Amino acid sequence: MAVLVTGGAGYIGSHTVAALHERGEEIVIVDNLQQGHRDAILGGKLYVGDLRDEAFLDHVFSENEIDSVIHFAANSLVGESMTNPGKYYHNNVYGTLCLLEAMNKHGVKRIVFSSTAATYGEPERVPIAESDRTMPTNTYGETKLAMEKMMKWFDTAHGIRYVSLRYFNAAGAHESGKIGEDHSPETHLVPIVLQAALGQRSHISVFGEDYSTEDGTCVRDYVHVSDLADAHILAVDRLRREEASAIYNLGSGQGFSVKQVIDIARAVTERDIPVVYEARRSGDPAVLIASSERARQELGWEPKRDKLEDIIRSAWQWHLANPQGYAKA
Repeated sequence: MAVLVTGGAGYIGSHTVAALHERGEEIVIVDNLQQGHRDAILGGKLYVGDLRDEAFLDHVFSENEIDSVIHFAANSLVGESMTNPGKYYHNNVYGTLCLLEAMNKHGVKRIVFSSTAATYGEPERVPIAESDRTMPTNTYGETKLAMEKMMKWFDTAHGIRYVSLRYFNAAGAHESGKIGEDHSPETHLVPIVLQAALGQRSHISVFGEDYSTEDGTCVRDYVHVSDLADAHILAVDRLRREEASAIYNLGSGQGFSVKQVIDIARAVTERDIPVVYEARRSGDPAVLIASSERARQELGWEPKRDKLEDIIRSAWQWHLANPQGYAKA
């Protein structure tokens, strides 16, 4: 029996595929390669196509004995989601509907969902618990919340059990050095800072320095990408034990401001990283820090790579070795 990984050629998806491969799982990957990279796939069988293509999905499910699904495939740029919400509803929400309908048609009853802390919006308290209010401040978070709710009703109607993992800022690179973070355009703070350290950017833009935080810049919770991959596999194991659907936060439990991340990157790289301060971006909450107690207790998840210096160092080593990302010279 195989695990189907949608978006498995992407950043977190590829690290999860690598972890599944390391433990001997049969893996089927679906990715349209809009943002993913063939070279990031370290195991499994790749099908290039779109979740919204019913015939394509039917072919994938018919050709493989799929036991469980891990669902990463989605557009995820907060800024773009605010200017082009239709794209996010069509790809994220409709794409998930197509996936769930295909799962139901083929009798696949387990799905682990890559959700987001953006479902909470501006938090009522820090650290955020799974029971806290969900009120997204951007279209991206709203679509992820809609996807979660859709899974709830497919569970009620069709018995498709789910685990939704709401996590915060993924960072770092695989310990093998073979895979890392490469988006186009790049919008994540850590790789942007490292691109500035490499001289590929003239500066790093900091959006807003008047937030209600200690140094005025946004505070986020950073988790090593391989720790996130481990959590997805633990969630598959939970569903295979026939346990009920659940939602878990994944985070380190500590927050770092944008300025702190830049300072740590300067220390790790021993290079200058120029900064330009700009206006706030629409939809950015001031502070997002997770409580992961439920995931620790019920999934047995324990982050092994929880020091931000080490996370950034692993990313820096990958970027030094792959300054153009996965692009071939």
